[in-house]
Amino acid sequence: MQKLYRSTQDKQVSGVMGGLSELYDIDVSLLRILMVVSGFFTGGVSWFVYIIAASVMPTDKQIKKLQ
Repeated sequence: MQKLYRSTQDKQVSGVMGGLSELYDIDVSLLRILMVVSGFFTGGVSWFVYIIAASVMPTDKQIKKLQ
């Protein structure tokens, strides 16, 4: 089973989009564009969810230490 984590290799801000792109095998640039656009359509709610995810999700290095 794959786990959701923040990427330390493919990150621009905190690595959340990099981790999602690795989990779902989607281009990270597409996810970043969708996040910016969705922030405008949701009134910033998706950006707030991003901040929460960045503070809660472990990094890939933390996941490897646990295994």
